[in-house]
Amino acid sequence: MSLYEWDDDYSVGVASMDSHHKNLFKILDKLHAAMKGGEAEEIIAGIINELIDYTKYHFSEEEKLMEKANFQGLPAHKREHDAFIQKMAKYKEKVDNGMAIFAVADVANAAVDWLREHIMVMDKKYKSVM
Repeated sequence: MSLYEWDDDYSVGVASMDSHHKNLFKILDKLHAAMKGGEAEEIIAGIINELIDYTKYHFSEEEKLMEKANFQGLPAHKREHDAFIQKMAKYKEKVDNGMAIFAVADVANAAVDWLREHIMVMDKKYKSVM
């Protein structure tokens, strides 16, 4: 069983964004599986890179949809996106500096907490306009 599972409560009513969110959960679940298997330190750099790359893509697509829909919350939403990328970049820096053991649990917890909170609070706000 996955630790970071998609739940229909996370749906924002936009199929493409729901698909993106599901992919983000899958990336985090890969990290969890590696943690359970004692391999997280070996793969954390790749997971962080994948997470950063995919979130940049996702955020860009989401922001385009919000702009197209004239979503009034776009500036605040974009700030949230930028802050998450910066947070993950700091974890990547730790890993790149040989401190992977200290980043693994932090990345997993911070990313999943942020993702759940962001979807349920910030992303749900655009559900009614798209």
